[in-house]
Amino acid sequence: MNPDFEKFSDGLVPAIAQDYQTGEVLMMAYMNEESWNYTLESGNATYWSRSRGKLWKKGESSGNVQIVKQVFIDCDADTILIKVEQVGGAACHTGRVSCFYHERKDGEWVTISEPLFDPAEVYKK
Repeated sequence: MNPDFEKFSDGLVPAIAQDYQTGEVLMMAYMNEESWNYTLESGNATYWSRSRGKLWKKGESSGNVQIVKQVFIDCDADTILIKVEQVGGAACHTGRVSCFYHERKDGEWVTISEPLFDPAEVYKK
């Protein structure tokens, strides 16, 4: 069974990365058939970068790769869940463990985690 890449006109399906030990949702990105196949073959999570228009091997710049532990497809074959070992601790380009670091509390948005590293230092251009 494979994701239904034909379901959406752009050939992309949502892919959720989750920490395989804690269950914390780390990030959401997109995969096309090429990134899906590369992920399965390499054992490292690889996504499709919409902004760059190319494969995005998670951690290629930061070293914070995602080692695939388990892979799931939902009932409609249009969403992927990858349980990963997050090397380096941070999945988010902001240097945080998770991209989901804003929480709604008492009608306000609160930042619930601090960066593990300075993105300006890691992603020098």
